Parts: sequence; structure tokens; C-alpha cells
Amino acid sequence: MNFGTISADVISYTALSQDEKRKLESDIQGLLKELSGKYKGDGFYGRIVQGDYIECALRSPQYALRIALILKTFVKSFSFKSKILTDNRLKYFSEYGIRLSVAVAPLDKLDAGKGIIDGEAIYLSGRAIKNLSTSDKQKIIIKNSMFFCSNDKYLEEQFDTVFSLLDTIISNCSAKQSQIIYYKLFDLSEKDISKKLKKNQSTISQHSTAAGWLSIDKSVRYFEKYIK
Repeated sequence: MNFGTISADVISYTALSQDEKRKLESDIQGLLKELSGKYKGDGFYGRIVQGDYIECALRSPQYALRIALILKTFVKSFSFKSKILTDNRLKYFSEYGIRLSVAVAPLDKLDAGKGIIDGEAIYLSGRAIKNLSTSDKQKIIIKNSMFFCSNDKYLEEQFDTVFSLLDTIISNCSAKQSQIIYYKLFDLSEKDISKKLKKNQSTISQHSTAAGWLSIDKSVRYFEKYIK
């Protein structure tokens, strides 16, 4: 039986102020709690490890990409107290938010109550991320920030291109565009988003189109259709 796992680290975490680190960690904890409720029937479990490292797992692997993009656009929507990103590392944070890897493979054990995620899937996604951590590096070189892993090499090759294209699309999104994509990934309508953000619906539609929502949505639904 395949599970879906997500391993992710916050890019340029050490460049954030202490207040920003605490707020970001608190916000992510809140998001993980919300995801636990939304995907309760799919056995979702998510946790933060050491402030800047995130691990998630769920019994329904088809939703792993949607959840990964929810995490990525959520972090990219994070607002700084200072509008001027003077540190180059913060510019990388603003552009990429998090680096993440999704894996579809078996797990030996998933026990949210005991905080246990163990098995091939979490090993695959974790290995893809841990060697690429940027949190304590002064000089950062980022070529890719989204990866897909599987014990099925055909499946891995099939979705490698999809992840690369999504990586490019999301990296080019502004914070405002990322916020709208985030809500759309939760299946909110543009009317609902306009009410939540107190913006005109036409503005929401413009941001959505500019962000490439149609391509993002098509890719996510393709993943959900073929991943079992």
C-alpha cells in the first residue's frame, strides 16, 4: 500500500528575525492543524521538526501534491514587517518559500498519536531534502525547489516534468498571487476569496490568471487522477 509523504525545509530560515521565526512556525502549526481536520479521513499527519523542517504523511497519496502546494503558497504568502528585503537570502525566501519533496511509496508505520512516521516513503522524501538544506548557508544556489520521489521509477519519471513546471510557475508568483492560489487549492471560489480578502472579485480573477492557476489546477487534478 502506498502512502504520500512530504518533506520540506524553509529556505533562508536563519535570515528571518526571531519574531518572524516564531510567527512563521506558529502559522505553519496552525495550517497543519487545519489540514489535519480537512484530511482527517485520509489519515493526514503533519509536524514541524526543529523550527524550519516539516514532515507530513497521509494514507491517500493522491492528495500529496495539493497539500505540498498549499504549504508552499502559504509560506510564500508570509509577510515581513519590513517591506524592503535587504538580505539576499530573504529574496530567496520570498521567491521559493520552502523546498519540498513529495514521495509516493509504502510506509511501515504512521501513528499520529505517537508522532511516528517510518518507512520508505518518508525516507525517500527526506533524503531528497536534507542534503539540500539552505537554512544555515550564507551563499545559496537554488536550481529546483520541488521534487517527486517514488519506488516506481516509471511513476517518478512521469511526474518529474510536472513538478519542474509547477516549480517554475509557483516561484514566479508574488505573495498576493500565492495567497490566492493557496485559497484556490482549498477549493474556495473566487467569490469566497474576494470576501475573505476584502478585494474585488475581478482583482482575484486577474491575480489568479496571472499566477497560472489553470495550469496549476490541471496538474494537481492529473496527479490526483493517476496516483493511487
